[in-house]
Amino acid sequence: MIAAAPTAGAAGHRPPIVAVSADVRDADGYRWHAAPETYLKAVTIGLGGIPLIVPSLGDVLDFDALLQRVDGVLLTGARSNVFPEFYGETPDPVAEPYDIARDQTTLPLIRAAIRHGVPLLAICRGFQELNVALGGTLVPEVHKVPGRVDHRSPESTDQSERFAIRQDVVVATGSCLGRILGDGVIRVNSLHRQAVLRLADGLSIEAVAPDGTIEAVSVTDAAGFAVGVQWHPEFWVATDAPSGRLFRAFGEAMRERMARTPGLAAAE
Repeated sequence: MIAAAPTAGAAGHRPPIVAVSADVRDADGYRWHAAPETYLKAVTIGLGGIPLIVPSLGDVLDFDALLQRVDGVLLTGARSNVFPEFYGETPDPVAEPYDIARDQTTLPLIRAAIRHGVPLLAICRGFQELNVALGGTLVPEVHKVPGRVDHRSPESTDQSERFAIRQDVVVATGSCLGRILGDGVIRVNSLHRQAVLRLADGLSIEAVAPDGTIEAVSVTDAAGFAVGVQWHPEFWVATDAPSGRLFRAFGEAMRERMARTPGLAAAE
């Protein structure tokens, strides 16, 4: 098993605070803004950080002020798809459900995080949001594209089976991800319906599936760590080597920024 990241006491500094995106759900007469526990635990176990769920309230939020108070941004996966109008397409009921309130929050948050140089890790839906936020487009049902395989999760009530590591991806030689995970083939737990159609101009391809589906990207001119993966490293962060390395690299990027940025250096 991969060891957890150093605690605040071991490092002598406060742990990084990570802004985590929220899905919006209506239940019990309330509107809830929530994130799956797997992502929250991945922040604590995988990089020794503190997760802070950011409600999907759109432009009610002051993103610049938020990013002055957190050390990184984690965009989670979700069952919902990015609303097509945000990348110039017509909504299709087949591609539902949507979560427009989340889109109205994450898309400007992504652009602000890149502008501020705040480390960013985008997972699954977050990966798709990253592409859309920078001007790219998506295909809503990639399994319907000729020549592509079915990237959706198997039907099961067992989450370990749904998120099993079963797919190869090829990491680009000399890429940002290659420096973290190593070049060549790794196995991942990629499960998704939407996929990149046109890659945003500001992104570089970091990994692809054997069928040509883009599975990882980085922000080309980012001031620091800004990576998106289509798979789910949060699920096996404590037991899968590539998943653990990715989260630790995200944590290291935040700690490096905290150390060199006035006002962000950790208090004793």
